[in-house]
Amino acid sequence: MTLAQARNVVLPCMKLLRMSAVPILEQLHLEERLLRTSVDNWCIVNDRTNRPTIVMGVSGRPSELIELKSVLRDQIPVIKRFTGGGTVIVDDGTVFISFICNKNAIPGLQPYPHPIMSWTGQLYSEVLRGFGDFHLRENDYAFNSHKFGGNAQSIIKERWIHHTSFLWDYDIKNMEYLKLPTRAPKYRSARPHVDFLCRMKEYVPSKSTFIERTIKSLGSYFLVKPFDLDDITTEPPCTLPHSTKLLSRQELEDAYSSQCENL
Repeated sequence: MTLAQARNVVLPCMKLLRMSAVPILEQLHLEERLLRTSVDNWCIVNDRTNRPTIVMGVSGRPSELIELKSVLRDQIPVIKRFTGGGTVIVDDGTVFISFICNKNAIPGLQPYPHPIMSWTGQLYSEVLRGFGDFHLRENDYAFNSHKFGGNAQSIIKERWIHHTSFLWDYDIKNMEYLKLPTRAPKYRSARPHVDFLCRMKEYVPSKSTFIERTIKSLGSYFLVKPFDLDDITTEPPCTLPHSTKLLSRQELEDAYSSQCENL
């Protein structure tokens, strides 16, 4: 047995699920299901979503985070996800990568937000080596001081999830649906979206390069095995209710009315 084979014997398994253009609401429902009902480690890669969609953290308030008048006018879907973190707008230029792991999957990793964030920072530092001045800045991934990756987490009794929306590309007009957050990282320095964000495509040769290097780097921690979405969707449906939800138009109108009354 070679040394590489010996290492693989002791590595935990991680199931790799690669998807393309799966709606972000469907992806979040799947992730919540796998976090709460599966006993396996997962990496989920979704190359883009099917339409521009705003996604807020579990405690997000629409009146504080989004431009409700234009969101209602243009019928932009708004989702409240099951994890924490900030508000993003995702579209066909977004790459999503999620890790769902058992707490004992990575030796020495404490199952708390900061250690998990630091581990992912180390992972992507290796993935992006040679492609720009990568930094984990507070809870964001950035090239120098320009954000390209937003993160969110949920940690339950025996498992955790860390998921990221990567800005491979974006339409600056879509950013106008988001307000400048009142609680922003210090390194943002009150910069507007156009000065704060950057596009990964300006640093990395191709999406496939980024995704393949991510999977390769995971091989230092897991025995990564491809898995088919059909093998999940054919299983008996989960009976637990989803805490991720698509906000109704009435909910958004009520938030806008309340906002106008408070002006």
